[in-house]
Amino acid sequence: MSSDSSQSPPEPAQGPGRRPLVALTWLWVGAPLAYGLYELVRKATQLFTG
Repeated sequence: MSSDSSQSPPEPAQGPGRRPLVALTWLWVGAPLAYGLYELVRKATQLFTG
């Protein structure tokens, strides 16, 4: 038997070409989330302060 039988799993392809896609994906999810949290805090403040 050779020593290649215990190979590590292949690493995911993470090159510089994927970085803009990852940034766009975080923005796509993060912007509505941030707006929703902002509105939640604003309306909760109105609810509890009158």
